[in-house]
Amino acid sequence: MNIQELFSLKGKTAIVTGGGRGLGQQIAAAYAEAGANIVICSRNLDACKKIVETLQEKGVRALAFKCDVSNPEDIEHVVDETLKEFGRIDILVNNSGTSWGAPALEMPADKWDKVMDINLKAVFLFSQAVGKIMVNQRSGKIINIASIAGLGGQDPLVMDAIGYSASKGAVITLTKDLAVKLAPYNVHVNAIAPGFFPTKMAKAILDYSGEKILERTPAGRFGSNDDMKGPALFLASDASNYVYGHILVVDGGTTATVQ
Repeated sequence: MNIQELFSLKGKTAIVTGGGRGLGQQIAAAYAEAGANIVICSRNLDACKKIVETLQEKGVRALAFKCDVSNPEDIEHVVDETLKEFGRIDILVNNSGTSWGAPALEMPADKWDKVMDINLKAVFLFSQAVGKIMVNQRSGKIINIASIAGLGGQDPLVMDAIGYSASKGAVITLTKDLAVKLAPYNVHVNAIAPGFFPTKMAKAILDYSGEKILERTPAGRFGSNDDMKGPALFLASDASNYVYGHILVVDGGTTATVQ
């Protein structure tokens, strides 16, 4: 294949959870530009519909669904409706996420459970549901959105959200283990570990410790509205056909520095 073919998603179908805003919106736009059919879902159906309308105006086949990604019945509905419309699922991006900031010794148990349900349990449930389809197809790409917070301990002056860090660390291990399990079926499971992007979810952290974060970021800036497109497209396309269980860090060099 030539390079255009390697990165083309023409005729493929992608589900992006949390695709109504932030990184999910950026990833969905990239896949649409590369030729894919797009399905986005989240609890905020209105936000998803707005993105779908924008894509449809550009000639993209796209659907929006309301979905609690920690609810197996909601997941099954999205999967079933996607198959009815497009006949297959080629790409799944587990992007939906949440956080709760609190000192480690004061983290409420119910908030811990909420973070784990959305950030970890949902990744497993959606991957399980779509993975069955991909195994039968003998092809597919599952991309989990982790975080550099899952790579190790975080300075509480920068981020004090132990549930978030723990959940993303678990996503990294889940990615590697599921990659090993599904590789024989030509199903690729990889993850992206973003640094700091000015999304709605990151706003509180950036307001609190943005200057400290920039001091530790060699690139000297936060992620832009385009910085996730290339990495996400690479892992969704044939260009990554020999990549399994990889954690692609996209952080402006933050984790490359010696702390």
